[in-house]
Amino acid sequence: MKNIRNFCIIAHIDHGKSTLADRLLEFTQTVTEREMQAQLLDNMDLERERGITIKSHAIQMKYVYKGEEYTLNLIDTPGHVDFSYEVSRSIAACEGALLIVDASQGIEAQTISNLYLAIGQDLEIIPVLNKIDLPGADPEAVSDEVIDLIGCAKEDIVLASGKEGIGIEDILNAVVERIPAPEGDPDAPLQAMIFDSVYNPFRGVEVIFRIFNGQIRKGDKIKFVNTGREYDADEIGVLGMNQIPQQQMAAGNVGYLISGIKVAKEVKVGDTITHVKNPCAKAIQGFENVKPMVFAGIYLWTRQSSKSSVTPWKSCS
Repeated sequence: MKNIRNFCIIAHIDHGKSTLADRLLEFTQTVTEREMQAQLLDNMDLERERGITIKSHAIQMKYVYKGEEYTLNLIDTPGHVDFSYEVSRSIAACEGALLIVDASQGIEAQTISNLYLAIGQDLEIIPVLNKIDLPGADPEAVSDEVIDLIGCAKEDIVLASGKEGIGIEDILNAVVERIPAPEGDPDAPLQAMIFDSVYNPFRGVEVIFRIFNGQIRKGDKIKFVNTGREYDADEIGVLGMNQIPQQQMAAGNVGYLISGIKVAKEVKVGDTITHVKNPCAKAIQGFENVKPMVFAGIYLWTRQSSKSSVTPWKSCS
């Protein structure tokens, strides 16, 4: 687990998250030049038509740093306020977050609310000033805004441009150096959290999960704790540009599960996956109780959980 990093990208809408994700995939050679296209992780027609991210998208990259290979599980999240729930469930599966801020527009409403979700989950925050190549960019002034907001040092801020490919290696190095490796016991009973699902008309519901403890093997008899339903793990694997089946996955990793589920409502976000014969002692605290509230003119989202609570932003000036 020491060479695994789970992180998400959070920002206000149009601050360049998806473009930056494209550059990370290119730099790590997760995609070939032939496969590359703009907004690579935005695979819904509406996302491409509107140029916005609606659903969170997970993908695994391999990155060699100082002679060691690291597994980076990236989750690209929406920036628009209407999809904040997508952000909240992605954050719960990570140990760190890239906070993207447009170097010309500065900190905006969703920057703050998404940041507070990440802080509420004790994520390591890596601030990134994007679009520094724009004529209207003011990295000095925006850096001061970021420092005032999160209390970081100026040298902790990474300067980048998703469009021009500036600072991509610095971002990847920061992910490896600053984001902690996941914790967990591979020998404990299986305890994995569902943070997303996708309906496939040919294969049924594909469950996206993060393993916190234990291991899961292909063919295992598993149980969803909160619904009480039991299934066979027909296929498990990791998420590259295409699904990559595995025989076994252990604590700290992110992947997918196919078990012949035909009805989407059987899969509850925040539910815990465990083994039927050797169940975990308790379910992971999920986030079914997410509710929106309006505060100081912007939407903030809070999640009731035993681990964290989000304090409303006190000033929007």
